Amino acid sequence: MSVTVKYDELTFPSGQADCHAWHFTGEGEALATDAGRPVAVMAHGLGGTKDSGLQPFAESLAAAGIDVLVFDYRGFGASGGAPRQTVSMSGQLEDYRAAMAAAARLPGVDGSRLVLWGVSLAGGHVLAAAAHRDDVAAVVSLTPLVDGLAAGRHALSFHKPSAMLRSTAAGVRSRVGAPRMMPVVARPGELGALTLEGCLEDYLAIAGPTWRNEIDASVGLELGNHRPGRQAKHVRAPLLVQIADLDRSAPPHAAAKAAFAGRAEVRHYPCDHFDVWPGKPWHDPAVRHQVAFLTRHLAPPARL
Repeated sequence: MSVTVKYDELTFPSGQADCHAWHFTGEGEALATDAGRPVAVMAHGLGGTKDSGLQPFAESLAAAGIDVLVFDYRGFGASGGAPRQTVSMSGQLEDYRAAMAAAARLPGVDGSRLVLWGVSLAGGHVLAAAAHRDDVAAVVSLTPLVDGLAAGRHALSFHKPSAMLRSTAAGVRSRVGAPRMMPVVARPGELGALTLEGCLEDYLAIAGPTWRNEIDASVGLELGNHRPGRQAKHVRAPLLVQIADLDRSAPPHAAAKAAFAGRAEVRHYPCDHFDVWPGKPWHDPAVRHQVAFLTRHLAPPARL
């Protein structure tokens, strides 16, 4: 899909800092009601920034008539906050909820029809953020990481135990002492959060100007207790889970389990984790499925 939709820049408060965001205004009135258009909240995965491949997804949703708020977590990209480049699961979920509140206040939108959109790590965040809420109209979870323990076991299939031990040791040192940084993506055999063959090239292909290839090494310890998939059963809104069946980074079996618990519509793609991103062969099908799912569930009742 090739569309171009302009956006406005804004900030909203979360915790003690301001998060930076882009607002794409939905085109047309096909999904609008008297209260306004639906609005999607969109965020990136591990160490990602909004200028790193999210714009094509946002433009496609906006072209379908959905407003979109794309934001950077605190400590990443154009957002404020310290420490920088440090992943906090609870902090990112707090940012997501703050973004939902900001999106509901945007002009021309219906704040009771929120759409939560997340990819990879954020694909798990949206399950937790949507749980038990009635103002969420739909959820899209793309190649989600929903179980940190399962992800660790999955990683053993593709990494040498010595490499995982090395990154774990770096995380422990960072947690108990001064923060230690490591690359988000690196080549196989090097220290980094994502070191599978091809990951470095795939991430660099979408990396934007605010993205930095470094992250606090304690991220692995954060992931160990991360279980947003358990919240899927509490999501009341229609849920789309898009699974890369050959995903080496986010275990597809864990995503499928969460999807079943959340009574989700599931789409499968015979590809790896990064193959749904712009420029990759499964990007357009994934976007088409998102747009079809959202327009079907967000279309207002026919007027007599």
